[in-house]
Amino acid sequence: MNELAHYITDYGYWALFIGCLAEGETITMLGGMAAHEGLLQLPWVLAVVALGGTLGDQLLYFAGRRFGGKAIARLKSQQQRIERAQKLIARHPMLFVIGVRFMYGFRIIGPVLIGASRLPPSRFIPLNLLGALLWATIFVLIGYFGGQAMEGFLAGIDKKFSALLLVVVAVALIWLLRYWWRRRHANE
Repeated sequence: MNELAHYITDYGYWALFIGCLAEGETITMLGGMAAHEGLLQLPWVLAVVALGGTLGDQLLYFAGRRFGGKAIARLKSQQQRIERAQKLIARHPMLFVIGVRFMYGFRIIGPVLIGASRLPPSRFIPLNLLGALLWATIFVLIGYFGGQAMEGFLAGIDKKFSALLLVVVAVALIWLLRYWWRRRHANE
């Protein structure tokens, strides 16, 4: 277990950054748990997660400005969702930019749609940063305080197995939440 802790301490920030470039909720919460365990520093976890989320969405936004129309035209099976998102972008661009990373199914395509909508970079960049800071804070703290709650539950279990069990339970909970969310939105 000391070896695992060593790897998390040495490479954890890089793993967080890379994981948050595209998706990231699961790795973000695991980063919060690692901060709770003292393997990573909470302020640095928040900063790295926000930076990774911001940079990932910036790249997707500029790809959308350049190639968005062509990419959207190829997603024929998603046209109804895309049209709904485009209407939201037109009516509430600020809220859409801030909230896109919280919308299931739009984490990747959302910034591309925003870029294709021709929302100016001067509006997108600060809103994207704000959204990334909110997203990072919420999901890292869920992991941090979730780790704290799980630690109390695991106090009676041998310390060598508690960290592993904590990660397994966290991943299982996240997987169940995502499964439930997908089924809920598949019926719409």
